[in-house]
Amino acid sequence: MAVATFASSVPLAIYAATVSARLRRLGAAGSAPAIALTGGILAAGGLALCGLLAWPLSWPDVAADTTLVRALYLLVFLVGGPGHIVALGVLVGAMAVACRNLGVLRRPIAWAGLGAAVLAGAATGVLAWPELGVILPVARVLALSWLVLAGALLPLPGNDIRQ
Repeated sequence: MAVATFASSVPLAIYAATVSARLRRLGAAGSAPAIALTGGILAAGGLALCGLLAWPLSWPDVAADTTLVRALYLLVFLVGGPGHIVALGVLVGAMAVACRNLGVLRRPIAWAGLGAAVLAGAATGVLAWPELGVILPVARVLALSWLVLAGALLPLPGNDIRQ
């Protein structure tokens, strides 16, 4: 599982770079493309670090040390939970704002992205109130689903639906 988590960070980083470049080519003004890229790279980095920190947990020597297991478990949770999801929300939010302003996605889809981004941002609350942890998988699924949908609907340069 740790290897798959680490490996999944690479496509997320590529997605963030591609979307940022596409938004710029479509004419996104302001800092939205840069914010989307930053959020995507931070989310991919959090996912990669989560996988790398989880990998030693499969070693018998590490698994025998309960203090080390607990420390690694908490780091994996923090980096792969709130750390990854809040950054993912930054990517989704910046994309949604840019797509709404450009008119390249239908308004309800852009607003759904903003809603997913707000929920992902609320994952910060898990650090203060661990009981809010239930929002982590919900925010992750909503954000990733929205990224798939937006990626499929975002026009390719030269196929701009606004023309």
